[in-house]
Amino acid sequence: MKILYDIFPVFLFFIAFKFGGMYVATIVGIIASIVQVGLNRIIQKRWDHMQLVTLTVFIIFGGMTLYFHNPIFVKWKPTVIFWVFSFVMFASQLFTDKPVIQRLMKNIPTEGEEIPSLIWKRLNMMWTIFFMILGCLNLYIAYHYDSDTWVNFKFYGITSAMIGFSIFQAIYLSRYLVQSARK
Repeated sequence: MKILYDIFPVFLFFIAFKFGGMYVATIVGIIASIVQVGLNRIIQKRWDHMQLVTLTVFIIFGGMTLYFHNPIFVKWKPTVIFWVFSFVMFASQLFTDKPVIQRLMKNIPTEGEEIPSLIWKRLNMMWTIFFMILGCLNLYIAYHYDSDTWVNFKFYGITSAMIGFSIFQAIYLSRYLVQSARK
């Protein structure tokens, strides 16, 4: 269910693009992101740092798209977000006691023993590389294809890649999960 909540602004951006074009979609996406962050704050009683980063980048790059009337800025938004996440994940592995992915998944039920540190570091590095590749792929699509193709890639391609990689992560961690969580 969280995945639907997380892709809510992307979905509205996609729909708005299909009916109103890039500039309408940019406005709708920014508003949807503001609503998402606000609702999360009200419901969860805390700020979601990933959503705040995404919102900030969206406001900056979406704002530049609207101001300069040039869609390339909003097309850069996913790349900037992916590369920020990639950098933070990589830095966490070098400079903190726990990688970011371990902190994000701190509440998963395990089979008695803790998941080994090496497994967390590998998983964190996988996500680091995954985000770096997604950022590069987004730029390639943004510069080599039309806006319609880029929006379709953003909605279908990136969403599918994220779901697929999350499934891979679940399989990778499955031997450490509690039996009841597997059912």
